[in-house]
Amino acid sequence: MKDGSVLTKKTVVLPLTLLCCLLWGSAFPCIKLGYGFSGIGAEDTYSQMLYAGLRFTGAGILALLIGSIIARKLLIPHADEVPKVMKLSLFQTILQYTFFYIGLARSTGMKSSVITASNVFLSILVAALIFRTEKLTFRKIFGCIVGFSGVVLINLSGMSGGFRLTGEGFVFLSALSYAFSAALIKRYSSKHDPVMLSGWQFIFGGIVMTAVGLICGGRITVINKEGVLMLLYLAFVSAAAFSIWGTLLKHNPVSTISVFGFMNPVFGVILSFLLLSERSAAGPLIVCASLMLVALGIVIVNISVHKKST
Repeated sequence: MKDGSVLTKKTVVLPLTLLCCLLWGSAFPCIKLGYGFSGIGAEDTYSQMLYAGLRFTGAGILALLIGSIIARKLLIPHADEVPKVMKLSLFQTILQYTFFYIGLARSTGMKSSVITASNVFLSILVAALIFRTEKLTFRKIFGCIVGFSGVVLINLSGMSGGFRLTGEGFVFLSALSYAFSAALIKRYSSKHDPVMLSGWQFIFGGIVMTAVGLICGGRITVINKEGVLMLLYLAFVSAAAFSIWGTLLKHNPVSTISVFGFMNPVFGVILSFLLLSERSAAGPLIVCASLMLVALGIVIVNISVHKKST
């Protein structure tokens, strides 16, 4: 399609970006519900890895199907692209979601959704300080400070003990893994199809996580209609949201689309309250203040990027 296509119109971009954020935000409570439907306990690490592996193998297949239909050709990696797929898979799927699934089981959906929002700021720091693909500016640094203050606020206020390494700590390490994967996919996508890279890395990472889960004793003890439907839904979330988001990025400036990302933690907290009846010990005012700081930080960072690109 050309840049003047329907995908550049605000009346189309707005609902589609919000749909992606809604899908991603729904993953936080739905994973916890999926654990319950599948008989997976909070401490059952290898069953959680098995569950994640099945989800992302399915997500990779769906993403490649959608991407192949859009591209009107099969998205198959060439020999020189296989190492890139494997390296990307290590950070984007294996490390990110091993930490995420284990951490989420030991934390709350509300807190996890806000902590995960730190991946926006970590991505900027990793890109600037490690990969050196962009420069840090005062506005970007200020946005990072504002956003991280929201993450700190919801973790420290009204908490007994405050922080658990295998809970909130693992969710943060998941966000850090995502930051490295974002830098890698930015580097690789200049010469290779990003949908192809992500679809195959989902499959590779999903197979690795499934194998490790099974070998180490992970099991899904309850197989019922609700559990199967939830697993399929979670696979659909990753495949559909990524495909829509990637297509929008193809036809619009990055800053135009990425600014909507602040809605991810907002939807995560709201849906955790509606689906799980989770209420933060910090109270609704602290939760709202934390979300506002995270959202403001993301907006400040994106204004920085937008000004530089214009």
